[in-house]
Amino acid sequence: MDRDALKAQLRKHEGVRNRPYRDTVGKVTIGVGRNLDDKGLRPSEIELLLDNDVDEVLDEIEKALPWFATLSEKRQRVIADMVFNLGITRFLEFKATISAIRNGRFGVAADQMLASKWARQVGQRARDLAAMMRDG
Repeated sequence: MDRDALKAQLRKHEGVRNRPYRDTVGKVTIGVGRNLDDKGLRPSEIELLLDNDVDEVLDEIEKALPWFATLSEKRQRVIADMVFNLGITRFLEFKATISAIRNGRFGVAADQMLASKWARQVGQRARDLAAMMRDG
């Protein structure tokens, strides 16, 4: 079978959507007719999405924080985790925290992280990341 011809036909009949939508029977669907309600995602697809998201996060961080590479790997992971969760725009609003990190005041940065609305929203995640920031 000509797989490319089949894929073109499916794109024509199903449409191509890069955001979830409800199909004609109310199922959450994405892509080319992928029924997320009934089929979901395969482990390999989840990993592909995660890999793409991590690449995007790291690219955004490297553009916004040129000094990021000078941090320990553990502290880099803290920032990447926060950007993954918040998005780069919201993360950059943590101006005092970012300044403390840049100036090597990691305990202060950890305290500021824990004092934020974000920390109240994410709970244990914030406590884990603050501890990582503190002990680097």
